[in-house]
Amino acid sequence: MKSLSQSPLDPAFVQDPYPFYETARSHGPFFHWVDYDAIATPNAAACAAIFRDRRFGREAPAERAPKIPPHLAPFYAVEAHSMLELEPPRHTRLRGLVLRAFTSRRIQALAPEIAALSHQLIDAFPQGEFDLLQHFAQKLPVIIIARLLGVPETMSDDLLHWSNAMVGMYMAGRDCAREDRAVAATEAFVAFMRSYIEARRAEPRDDLITALIAAEETGEKLSTDELITTCILLLNAGHEATVHTIGNGVKTLLETGNTITPETAEACSEEILRFDPALHIFTRWAYEDVEVMGQRFARGDQVSLLLAAANRDPGVWEDPASFHPSRSPKAHISFGGGLHFCVGAPLARLELQIALPILFQRLPKLRLITKPRYADVYHFHGLKSLMLRAD
Repeated sequence: MKSLSQSPLDPAFVQDPYPFYETARSHGPFFHWVDYDAIATPNAAACAAIFRDRRFGREAPAERAPKIPPHLAPFYAVEAHSMLELEPPRHTRLRGLVLRAFTSRRIQALAPEIAALSHQLIDAFPQGEFDLLQHFAQKLPVIIIARLLGVPETMSDDLLHWSNAMVGMYMAGRDCAREDRAVAATEAFVAFMRSYIEARRAEPRDDLITALIAAEETGEKLSTDELITTCILLLNAGHEATVHTIGNGVKTLLETGNTITPETAEACSEEILRFDPALHIFTRWAYEDVEVMGQRFARGDQVSLLLAAANRDPGVWEDPASFHPSRSPKAHISFGGGLHFCVGAPLARLELQIALPILFQRLPKLRLITKPRYADVYHFHGLKSLMLRAD
């Protein structure tokens, strides 16, 4: 297995990580990423196999469970109830209860609201130059998920701030200041959600929080702490990646001279998700000694699945480094896979398929003003800003 060095903080890598991924791919299905001291794979078949293999999982084996420093206890107290970080049987129970409330019918019912909000936000764009992230990409998904949960839209700025601070815990180059911001955001978020859940218990409404409170499976319901964590997870995951995907997608469409219409929305959205996704790494732990594509893993080994690299694997896609909006959709892994396949994928797809065609229909002369730059947020991948004119 080849060892490769690449700082995730290197400005050139932040702007374009794909050349490194291709270098790594040339050395086989797995390599040792020195900067993370971890095994990683850019190979689509390897990623898919590990996603499906129950000998790998998200939850660290007991002997590898990290020691939580006291100052980070509030953050990890929330993580302890996250279905994203758990394995069966707790994961099975939590996900089952959430899916009883987070139904496809409830998501599809949001379509008219997504369309109306898209028009409303476009109507409010400033004259002249404007930042699409600030005025559209950040606002639309956080308002929609707030409405879905039943949280006041007036809280959207706070929700966005708390979410950004908490997600900072997963970014390369994390320092004490970032940790302090994440903990403060966590405590504020928990306090808000606790009071809101108590209010919904006393006065049920037609919203997702009420549905989560009512959800029951084999006589079990979500505890208050599980409800708080689930709502935070849905709020964070329900908009964070979508913000980046809208920005990356509009950037790609404009740079390649393409557009998106209601008729092409499904295929084009899938190609946006494949070509330049928001999440680039998802990790798994080995629960026993196992071999994948010739690579041996011992119990306790961690492997980084390079989602964006796997989405450009020439073994799966023809001309993978090019953007083809009419490409026949295939099973990319931008939403993960296996037991942890993203529960919010249907909502993210719906937002892309409705909002982006409206944006390009309303503003057919949309154009870039300055070369977009990616923010230093790896292992996420999203723009600092997207300055446009609509003329």
